[in-house]
Amino acid sequence: MANVLRHLPELEGMELGYIQGLMKNMDEDQASLFAQVYRARRKDSQMILILTLLGFFGFAGLHRFILGQIGLGILYILTVGLCFIGTIVDLVNYKSLAYEYNVKMAHETLAMLSNSYPNIIEEK
Repeated sequence: MANVLRHLPELEGMELGYIQGLMKNMDEDQASLFAQVYRARRKDSQMILILTLLGFFGFAGLHRFILGQIGLGILYILTVGLCFIGTIVDLVNYKSLAYEYNVKMAHETLAMLSNSYPNIIEEK
């Protein structure tokens, strides 16, 4: 069992618990490779907060583009963050936006690694 905090010390809260569950069956080499790929793909919640705050200064929707939600990003640009209401809601929910994106990236990373390490995903 890999020590998640040793490989990914920047994780906290729900994300830490979720990644611990994904990494519980990995050996050290697999965990190190997973951490390296996942770290490059994940988004920090503080960065999402800053990008959301930029929505009040004429860059509405930038955080949605970064999160891969192109349609919502375009909608936010055209409606000035849905008249700032959508931007305010995203400001309140920035941690959950980052968490949902990071969970998606963790699953994509795990799927990529399962090609090299077929035993990385244990069947239930």
